[in-house]
Amino acid sequence: MAEILITRSGQHLKDWINATCTDDLPGLQTFAAGLEKDWGAVVQGLTTCWNTGPVEGVVKHMKMFKRQIFSQVRLPLLRKRVLLTATCPSGQPAIAGHVR
Repeated sequence: MAEILITRSGQHLKDWINATCTDDLPGLQTFAAGLEKDWGAVVQGLTTCWNTGPVEGVVKHMKMFKRQIFSQVRLPLLRKRVLLTATCPSGQPAIAGHVR
């Protein structure tokens, strides 16, 4: 499985699943069955070069700010902090320590 992930050769995944089903490893058999349920997405994820990492990072930061601020301030300040942070690659507000 590690080789399939490293080389991004999703076309060999079916062979790995078949070998896993013949072994006596219930945890891996359950994992393999889960992969087969969403087969198209799994193969696409292992064969294409597309990556959603940057989008997931932005969503993570927005959720963090929401948790930190929303219970303490109203929506306009939360909106301003998210917008200021989104414009800075470092993830820090444009004016260090200040959110106006």
